Amino acid sequence: MIEVEHLSKTYGSTAALQDVTFAAQPGEILGFLGPNGAGKTTTMRILAGYLPASEGTARIAGYDVHTDSMAVRQRIGYLPESPPLYPDMTVEGFLNFVGQIKGVPAGLRQRRAELSMERCGLLDKRKVLIRKLSKGYRQRVGIAQAIIHDPPVIILDEPTVGLDPRQINEVRQLIKSLAGSHTIILSTHILPEVSMTCDRVTIINRGQIVATDTPDNLTTRLAGESTYEVEIKGNVDQAQPLLASLASVRQVSVISQDALPDHHHRLRITGEANHTLGSAISATLVNAGLELHELRRQQATLEDVFLNLTTTEPTSATATLAEPSASPAPTELAADAGMRRDESL
Repeated sequence: MIEVEHLSKTYGSTAALQDVTFAAQPGEILGFLGPNGAGKTTTMRILAGYLPASEGTARIAGYDVHTDSMAVRQRIGYLPESPPLYPDMTVEGFLNFVGQIKGVPAGLRQRRAELSMERCGLLDKRKVLIRKLSKGYRQRVGIAQAIIHDPPVIILDEPTVGLDPRQINEVRQLIKSLAGSHTIILSTHILPEVSMTCDRVTIINRGQIVATDTPDNLTTRLAGESTYEVEIKGNVDQAQPLLASLASVRQVSVISQDALPDHHHRLRITGEANHTLGSAISATLVNAGLELHELRRQQATLEDVFLNLTTTEPTSATATLAEPSASPAPTELAADAGMRRDESL
């Protein structure tokens, strides 16, 4: 549904994107994850037709973003980091206005506005001026304007930035409810956003794609070792060599003994990646007459993967770039409404 191939964007001599390639399948939520300034917003704006690419191609629903810009904009819903809202309009009035801009037939416009408000939990706010809404509700209005024309693809740029924990959870649930009937690409630098919301994740760093997979597969594939912690009661000098003799075990070390009962010890066993050692560890300790009180496997987290992939120094071909911070103004709703602006392409 979304196909990006060898996409590059330069500002003068500075490269914002370099040979970016990824895809999103129909009905899935793809998390576009990266640190600030990695190229996320630039990519989202290119997909939305708001910025031209310097090189490469991007297709949405089979249409090229550059050569078929009008067809692409009719098939996307776009929510920039700051929602493009008119604060002095009511929620219902604004959605009807946006529906008109996006070409929703007059006979369907009110019904589409109703459906959008219902899906985004805005029915009880329909007559409220947008300027009187909390930031969380304004974000919902932003999502509602993105889906009012029922597009197959939804592009969300940092959809939960600046929200409190309750609002973040509500927006996440809303986004998850849109999956299946829509393909969603969601850019963020917030790790829980990806692990709790997305089916797959693409990680970008300094304008280059460094990994693409499911969150679980990324943590498994990129983990360099398998680590277990055990708590035993008995002779630790007896336990260490027994555990060290197991196949695939690299190291056995005694760790903090604080707050442990007398004669209790805690050990860390480090083994080769993708080797399951739990059964062998427990059998070895029990057969040696040692009491096993706890056995816990420590697995790499998405945070570990993210830090590992995004804390490298830039190569000679890569330069850092602070992405443009300004978001499209309300008049630029046309970026996903099929209304071409001369300066945007």
